[in-house]
Amino acid sequence: MRVFVAGGAGYIGSACTEYLLDRGYEVTVFDDLITGHIEAVDPRAKFIKANLADRENLKKVVKEGNYDAIMHFAAFSLVGESMKNPSKYFNNNLANAINLADAAVEGGVKTFVFSSTAATFGEPKEIPIKEDAPQLPINPYGESKLCFEKVLNWYSKIYGLKYAALRYFNAAGATEKYGEDHNPETHLIPILLQVAQGKREKAMLFGDDYDTPDGTCIRDYIHILDLAQAHEKALYAPKSGHYNLGTGSGLSVMQILEAARKVTGHPIPAEVVPRRPGDPPRLIADSTRARQELGWKPQFENAEAIIASVWKWLQKHPNGYSK
Repeated sequence: MRVFVAGGAGYIGSACTEYLLDRGYEVTVFDDLITGHIEAVDPRAKFIKANLADRENLKKVVKEGNYDAIMHFAAFSLVGESMKNPSKYFNNNLANAINLADAAVEGGVKTFVFSSTAATFGEPKEIPIKEDAPQLPINPYGESKLCFEKVLNWYSKIYGLKYAALRYFNAAGATEKYGEDHNPETHLIPILLQVAQGKREKAMLFGDDYDTPDGTCIRDYIHILDLAQAHEKALYAPKSGHYNLGTGSGLSVMQILEAARKVTGHPIPAEVVPRRPGDPPRLIADSTRARQELGWKPQFENAEAIIASVWKWLQKHPNGYSK
């Protein structure tokens, strides 16, 4: 099967590309390297450096490639930035994504797998979160992803494009070769490990007065290899649909901190600071649909195993992909 991976030089896209190649798929990575890294492109994949905003080039590339499926990871994903610059998010995450959907339709691609997000739900009323929970995003990032989910739904009805929108909860972990290298870094686990590396003096914990057992936010951490497994299984989904991807069990910020201390053997000093606006106390996925319809089962459900995979990658790449 020939798979076109938009955003394959990014954190999750690179892991999925590696996963597909290991299983015999023929993969083309399409990335403009604005936030991705050339070092994260698996050398077994064909690589095209280009931007989704160039509609005509994109249509040409997709048509000539004769692809069976498209996986779409190329998006901006900083919630805070989206509140300051919504235009950037709607242009890239929605308008450019529509360019890719149009290229899929015109190029005869049958299957489209979309990297969506739990941010489409906003502040949920019920935990765990089911796929049919109300989607009320509280930032332009979540709204841009939800808008494109709706586009795909209409393209499925009108053009027959089969799609799977995979709503990630908290992506984490690393493979042997590929890991997380963002600038700026906003994710909890790499920030904690940067303290252990001596790159930060301490970690900031945003709020310890939530209605949770230890007062810190609870999130559903999902390993990128489990996300990669879900993407492959989504290629064979019985019908178009949406799937929540999480382990179904939550871990608090304090639990992640303690696990990171255990894995690294470093005290990792941390300071509690006031809450960030818009941080819900709990976000936990109900991924029953993915398990039942896709046959998906996460393999990493232990905080220490997830953190250990990142720590191992950082031993080989202490400065990320920078030489």
